[in-house]
Amino acid sequence: MRKLLLLLSMLMFVGVGGATATEIRDYINNRNCDQILDKGYYQICYDYQAKGAKYVGYTLDGSKVNAGNIKKRPRFYPDKAIPKKYRTTSSDYTHNEFHADRGHLAPDASFDWSKRSLKSVYSMANIIPQYKWINRKTWVKAEKYERQVASKLGAVTVINGVEYGDYRQRLRKSGIAYPVAYWKMLYDNHGFERCFFYKNDSKAKIKGDKLRDHVVDCNDLK
Repeated sequence: MRKLLLLLSMLMFVGVGGATATEIRDYINNRNCDQILDKGYYQICYDYQAKGAKYVGYTLDGSKVNAGNIKKRPRFYPDKAIPKKYRTTSSDYTHNEFHADRGHLAPDASFDWSKRSLKSVYSMANIIPQYKWINRKTWVKAEKYERQVASKLGAVTVINGVEYGDYRQRLRKSGIAYPVAYWKMLYDNHGFERCFFYKNDSKAKIKGDKLRDHVVDCNDLK
């Protein structure tokens, strides 16, 4: 009951300034992206300098996000649509010095309702370096929340953004830029809006972390 009440209270939140006029194309467009990848279920704004995604956007269907729940996960695969010198592979992350996971932007648990949709999110173009405990313990709460919202509202649009700073921090083995932070924006066409911001910091608080600790004004991300 307590969790349900918390979800309902969060669903009632509307960002400062009222309903959003945001669209995925405001972020994923030819001005912002070196390459736009349409994965069918979601879109990626790819940054060649970072060797990673800058934005990932999609709309979740509430009738699908909790259907299927395929347990067996596919292997990560390089996205051959990207020129080879900017492409990444799963092995680029092995034993990296940042203790970073292969972090999904479009999450596997939001797309595990069919084998095809699930495989799509294992493209390395959808992966960024996320400090392992943030990926596994804190960011995962925002991913769960997007599925709860989609189920409650029927659908929700999600934009994930990545902040690379000055691009100085990179995985030595591969040259992949290590993000300084990333965020998640949720909204619909009926006035709902909610945003979360996470620093990609190994010193970030993990124990006792709450989803509400990461709520930010969505206007600050626009």
